Amino acid sequence: MIGIGTGKHGNGSAAPSSATTANAIHTAGSRLSGLATCATDRYHDVQSHAINPVTSVVIPAKMFDVEEVEVVVAHNERATLRVGDVFLKIDADQARTDVEVEAMAMAPIPTPEVLWRKPPVLALAALPGTALGRLGEPSTASPAAWAAAGAAVRMLHDAPLPPWPGRSLDELASRLDGECEWLVANGVLPTDLVTRNRRVAEAAFRPWTPVFTHGDLQVTHVFVDTDEITGVIDWSEASQGDALFDLATLTLGHEEHLGDVVAGYGTDVDLDVIRAWWSMRSLLVIRWLVEHGFDPSSPGCEVDVLRSRM
Repeated sequence: MIGIGTGKHGNGSAAPSSATTANAIHTAGSRLSGLATCATDRYHDVQSHAINPVTSVVIPAKMFDVEEVEVVVAHNERATLRVGDVFLKIDADQARTDVEVEAMAMAPIPTPEVLWRKPPVLALAALPGTALGRLGEPSTASPAAWAAAGAAVRMLHDAPLPPWPGRSLDELASRLDGECEWLVANGVLPTDLVTRNRRVAEAAFRPWTPVFTHGDLQVTHVFVDTDEITGVIDWSEASQGDALFDLATLTLGHEEHLGDVVAGYGTDVDLDVIRAWWSMRSLLVIRWLVEHGFDPSSPGCEVDVLRSRM
């Protein structure tokens, strides 16, 4: 089985509107009709704990010499399409694609093969296996597979740093304050829920030694076959950063597997900081999810993660 991670929710949340999807297909189809013949391998992009259900849209076979195009994710920032046996990522910000391509080249762990790139399109080969899990659903992966994921993350963190920095503590604190204010002012979450998790998140604001971080290591971005890691996808947010942020992102909504991940990682971690990153990540992404048509209040997703800290 193959897959690709795209979007923000891989948890069965509501998909973007049909109008948004249709516009993305029309635009991508126009740009890709002359490129699709270059793609020959397979790629499955299942980005983000917030992964969308895949929407299938039938397009005339003569356009791509395939029977249909699947819209894996589509919103006003990016779209990912499956064209036959190829996954095509279209990003409005090519700087993100630059980071993704360079990070995959630098990473010491398996990543998708870049088949070709013709801006704004990036074609990637499929990874074998299936995603380690999905936010809001129990993971069927074994403890050994989760431990293998921890070991792969440790290998990444021990690698030489990428040349570009990540967000500073001041930037994170400012963004967190702004998101918390928005959540309360717009009645998205109760004040006490935001206040409690804002307090929990404080533990993440401490000095750390920068490592090579994936930056968006959602459980749907890690692929396994049996108990082996076959690859990690969606590297556009890779940077220098806090090692515990990656570990927290990987285990968000899957707290029961944190011990397996830490065992594979091979060193003790500060569990209070992991919990802090769970709260912070959830607070930071809820507005984005809401504004892009996803539902962070789905069972087991971000709002439930925040409630678990009460």
